[in-house]
Amino acid sequence: MRNLLIFILVLVVIWWVRRALSKPRGGDARAGGGRRGGPKNAPEPMLACDQCGVHVPESEGVHDDNGFFCCEEH
Repeated sequence: MRNLLIFILVLVVIWWVRRALSKPRGGDARAGGGRRGGPKNAPEPMLACDQCGVHVPESEGVHDDNGFFCCEEH
């Protein structure tokens, strides 16, 4: 029983160390020049199609004089 508990403890320590080493370091990315042109994962507005109501990212939709549409067919 004692050997099993020691084995589980060793596995937990190895898992914790690997997890700690695989995390990106937040301080280096914020301090350096990593932000060119804004954050890479910035949220994009989702707009509803004026004809069918489907929400699509603004960059993928079609702007027209009559409104916003999900595709050119609408």
